[in-house]
Amino acid sequence: MAKDYKKDDDADLFKKIKSDGYMYSAVVECYETLKEITLDLLRDREDRLIIERICRKVEDCIEREKFVKEFKMSGLPSLSEKLEKFLSLLRSEDGKLESQIVNVLQDIVEIIIQDVMVDGHAILQTAQHNNVERGQRFVNIDTSFTHKKSVMEKVIRLHLLLTVKESAINVPQNLEARRRITFFANSLFMNMPKAPKVRDMLSFSVLTPYYKENVLYSNDELNKENEDGITIIFYLTKIYPDEWANFHERIKSDGLEENKGELIRQWASYRGQTLYRTVRGMMYYWQALVLQYIMEYAGENALRVAYIDETEDTKGGKKVYYSVLVKGGEKYDEEIYRIKLPGPPTEIGEGKPENQNHAIIFTRGEALQTIDMNQDNYYEEAFKMRNVLEEFRKGYRGQRKPTILGLREHIFTGSVSSLAWFMSNQETSFVTIGQRILANPLRVRFHYGHPDIFDRIFHITRGGISKASKVINLSEDIFAGFNSTLRQGFITHHEYIQVGKGRDVGMNQISLFEAKVANGNGEQTLSRDVYRLGRRFDFFRMLSFYFTTVGFYFSSMITVMTVYVFLYGRLYMVLSGVEREILQSPNIHQSKALEQALATQSVVQLGILLVLPMVMEIGLEKGFRTALGDFVIMQLQLASVFFTFQLGTKAHYYGRTLLHGGSKYRPTGRGFVVFHAKFADNYRMYSRSHFVKGLEILILLIVYEVYGESYRSTNLAFFITMSMWFLAISWLFAPFLFNPSGFDWQKTVDDWTDWKRWMGNRGGIGIPSDKSWESWWDEENEHLKYSNIRGKILEIILALRFFIYQYGIIYHLNIFHRSKSILVFGLSWAVLVIVLIVLKMVSMGRRRFGTDFQLMFRILKALLFLGFLSVMTVLFVVCALTISDLFAAILAFMPSGWAIILIAQTCRGLLKWAKLWASVKELSRAYEYVMGLVIFMPTAVLSWFPFVSEFQTRLLFNQAFSRGLQISMILAGKKDTYKTD
Repeated sequence: MAKDYKKDDDADLFKKIKSDGYMYSAVVECYETLKEITLDLLRDREDRLIIERICRKVEDCIEREKFVKEFKMSGLPSLSEKLEKFLSLLRSEDGKLESQIVNVLQDIVEIIIQDVMVDGHAILQTAQHNNVERGQRFVNIDTSFTHKKSVMEKVIRLHLLLTVKESAINVPQNLEARRRITFFANSLFMNMPKAPKVRDMLSFSVLTPYYKENVLYSNDELNKENEDGITIIFYLTKIYPDEWANFHERIKSDGLEENKGELIRQWASYRGQTLYRTVRGMMYYWQALVLQYIMEYAGENALRVAYIDETEDTKGGKKVYYSVLVKGGEKYDEEIYRIKLPGPPTEIGEGKPENQNHAIIFTRGEALQTIDMNQDNYYEEAFKMRNVLEEFRKGYRGQRKPTILGLREHIFTGSVSSLAWFMSNQETSFVTIGQRILANPLRVRFHYGHPDIFDRIFHITRGGISKASKVINLSEDIFAGFNSTLRQGFITHHEYIQVGKGRDVGMNQISLFEAKVANGNGEQTLSRDVYRLGRRFDFFRMLSFYFTTVGFYFSSMITVMTVYVFLYGRLYMVLSGVEREILQSPNIHQSKALEQALATQSVVQLGILLVLPMVMEIGLEKGFRTALGDFVIMQLQLASVFFTFQLGTKAHYYGRTLLHGGSKYRPTGRGFVVFHAKFADNYRMYSRSHFVKGLEILILLIVYEVYGESYRSTNLAFFITMSMWFLAISWLFAPFLFNPSGFDWQKTVDDWTDWKRWMGNRGGIGIPSDKSWESWWDEENEHLKYSNIRGKILEIILALRFFIYQYGIIYHLNIFHRSKSILVFGLSWAVLVIVLIVLKMVSMGRRRFGTDFQLMFRILKALLFLGFLSVMTVLFVVCALTISDLFAAILAFMPSGWAIILIAQTCRGLLKWAKLWASVKELSRAYEYVMGLVIFMPTAVLSWFPFVSEFQTRLLFNQAFSRGLQISMILAGKKDTYKTD
């Protein structure tokens, strides 16, 4: 940069140098280090004075901004060449090279004085004037000081800074390559144990459970079109265009055209969450060790596969199960061991832990790394495995040695969509800064199922690494950490090595994952392991343990419950008249302190504090300017809506597990989500967890706004309930906002048709829940079948809250002229019972006359309609019923009907005995119709406007846009630019 500088002033040159902080620091470090080494090398005082004068001249010119005028930049290349030779000689530590060092040092000083400095001869003349008889300069040197380790490190680093020539051409264009190189280079400066020699390293095994996931994409899977005509291979070529181009270049250069089809399958599988990708990554350990001559004596591949073999006994005809180990080699499935099992393992426990339990007997070595099926590894990180295994030999806190080594993860699915980016940031903060704090100083880090390395001998002699009891051990991973800690184990966390990890990338996938984790935490809350840990920890460690495990989910549930308590408390005060009495009483002076506190905490309820660890982690890794920018972009992409929605997922499934139990594994699927989820799919998934609760909060807020009088004279009215409006809207509409093509008009019409068909289909034996509303409704209430009496009683008590609407609103109707008589409430129940009887009559008429006696059924409906008109006419004319009373009555009676449904579902057996269960089902279907219509209408209205769909596409795929993804082409199904050949 300096040799090509042509201007006469220093400003632009120093501006370019200081624009890169690393470059500026490197220049300063080179100058100071070279000055120190040269002065220490010279023995003669006059020689050191010459060097000091040169340095003073340099520093004075820089201070006066005359460096370019006093020094010639054209001489720098030859000076740099001599400096490199000079440092190379110092690094050799050979005393016989002292004469060569003298010659090079003299050349350096000569170049500086004659070729670089404008008036350098003046410095030399001054030195000669002071000592005329002195002979040749810079011959009296002492190289012994370079034998010191600290000095030699400076020499090596200075040589490195001068010889490494960075160029933009040499920087990889691929963002993932840059990230991996950056992390690997930074990790080399972290505090890690020294790698041992071959025979001294700990032996280890890597265990990866697998069950029904994708192994390697087939050609049919890659080229199968979804409803929009999009294939997986087309999607991948658009999201990874540079890697696709590099792939074709490799094929042509290596002459692999004949195997192109198979190589394309491998290329696509390496970019999905497949077992093929995981196995390739884990086998990098073997390749790295071979390269380091660690396994030169082992001439075979180290991959082994253990599986459950189901055979039929020839004598008894019963099925027999074996745990079998095979290896690759000349025979692809050469069997090594076969162990008979007492029965099918998956009937005893959950799939993944039983998979680990049956295979752990085949592992070897002193350490065991557990890997999930959707993980990856990197070749350069595999070289550090010897280092990290040495952590088992280090003593922590006295003589305690680790039993579990926690490793850092990189989430590689963050660039697919905005949702994937949100999850990636959230998971990254948890697996880095989160687990770092959990391990030290809190000492409450456990095992979270991903890349941790176990002390194999310790754990197989203390219960293994996987508790597999169904239901209670749904989150089996963390129980391994509980088990290790309870048995005096010690768990650490290390960030100088990383392993890749895939995460769910679609809204429904993410919600299923969050539901599974929330269910697992509910079961943990009820487990004896958590009880024992809480009893044995000291007070502060117990609090840390609580708030970083089950306490987080309990707090989420309490947060949601607080909203309900606040709104129902306000509703009672408004409808009972207590609020009016307080406001009108002259003896009570209003205090604004509570109002201001409520307005302030509403901002916190938006979940802004939950993103603080995420911002801190991004700031530590990439700088706080980048962290602030990412935070702003996340808010613009409605990250708060997403995280608020997931808060509802956590609270619902955690609360249901505490109340009724019955957790179950929920397969999330790990494919690429570029398809549109139908309205019926979203309704089935979120009806009970979000839509019902969102509508309840919405009705509470509407009633409060209609009948409430508080804060009307202040500016705090909006802030008091702002977070609750935000919560309700997020729970109701987030699934459609984050649904690809969620506001496309044609898809909206198709969704409505599909939903009506699903609602109308009858259920029965063998009909799945996605084909019939009745089957789904039975499945949704299945948890009540296995609930105990305590759970059912609490469910009924919670349902009673819906009667408060009817009790309060009825007395505010104009038709009753503000009467406080109990007869008013009794009359309202009479009206409700009559309505239910009429609905029952219609239902029975449809079943009895709908097919064979259609005329009779139509006459019945006509009579009921005429009766309804007559009653409404009398009420409007004689009793002074108003339109506002009509809407208020709907607000009063609708929640009461829902409460009756909830209580009836809990008392299912009794109602079936009374032959009323069919009526309950029909009433529920009517409510589902109304609820679906209310939720669907805003989506349909927004679908009329084309710009809404374009805005949503940009919102969902902003990260993909920045990487050149042609998402609009993908969603439109235009594939003419892609050729499979």
